[in-house]
Amino acid sequence: MSSEDAAAATRTPLYDLHVALGGRMVPFAGYALPVHYPLGILAEHLQARSKAVLFDVSHMGQVRIDGDAGAALETLVVADVTGLPAGKLKYTLLTNEAGGIIDDLMLTPSGTHVSLVVNASRKAVDIAHLQRHLPGHEVRLLDDLALLALQGPAAAAVLARFAPAVSLMMFMSSEILRIGDVRCTISRSGYTGEDGFEISCPAQEAPELARMLLAEPEVAPAGLGARDTLRLEAGLCLWGNDIDETTTPVEAALGWTIGKRRRQQGGFPGDETVLRQLFAGAERRRVGIRLEGRAPARAGTPIQNADGKPIGTVTSGGYAPSLAAPVAMGYVSIASAAPGTPVSLLVRGKNLAGEVVPLPFVPHRYVKHG
Repeated sequence: MSSEDAAAATRTPLYDLHVALGGRMVPFAGYALPVHYPLGILAEHLQARSKAVLFDVSHMGQVRIDGDAGAALETLVVADVTGLPAGKLKYTLLTNEAGGIIDDLMLTPSGTHVSLVVNASRKAVDIAHLQRHLPGHEVRLLDDLALLALQGPAAAAVLARFAPAVSLMMFMSSEILRIGDVRCTISRSGYTGEDGFEISCPAQEAPELARMLLAEPEVAPAGLGARDTLRLEAGLCLWGNDIDETTTPVEAALGWTIGKRRRQQGGFPGDETVLRQLFAGAERRRVGIRLEGRAPARAGTPIQNADGKPIGTVTSGGYAPSLAAPVAMGYVSIASAAPGTPVSLLVRGKNLAGEVVPLPFVPHRYVKHG
């Protein structure tokens, strides 16, 4: 990272630890974060699939909405919020009046407030939007907290050595527990397709907590590069690439996020457009594509059908280490969205043969029971 970039980027509470561990620091969403460590992206990715890795995700926005905000918040997102039990996580979407996705986020209610985790690049937009539409509730960015993600099949065994109760946690649930002397909010969730936990803790405690977890034999540090390849293999969206304010939940293949009651009653911004698409279909859809050969296709690559007609664009693409093959996600016209449809991707003037396949590319291995 250049001196100019370093000066402009915000440092997370783990910055010094990243540097000490040999992290290659890059600017991302206004923050200085490691893209990888000396092991490299491929090794970090495979470590997450076989054992466990620790990510610094402190750049994400941890937001608190005070009071009984469920009913009010439900007017802004597609999830059923009012019936959500305390401590239960819900992945949901903030939508605009056209049905576009302002942001995707995690939501957790408690008895006294609702907690959100939002994308780093959307923090200011989201908070302004929430404050504007929830005038009776205080909306605060909790910038005195850090956020760590311990991900992989060994994550539960590792974390249970410090907080035994995590072994009993359900997937997409949250508990307040202690790791050593540190009081943390721990959720059994993540964005890799693997079992894992996200750990919110006071910023000043984060470096020591990270060192404790990294000292365990199954755990290695991992950076942005592996985080991206893991979420791509898992078929998970990245805001700004795969979803944005011009993309609806149905087009993005995220119709499953729309709660049962919301499908019947609507009541969220853009509901007319989204529900019409949900029941009548949209003109385009996000799909997975497996490519022949070894060359990857990156975001922006044109997608053609078997006749050479343009049908869409790649939004995320790269090499999938778990498959030892290139994969991509993108939007295609609905007539070309069925699995098995042959496509070609135009990369540097050459047509690469591929096929539409179901998502995810690598099966999710979330633990449904503790």
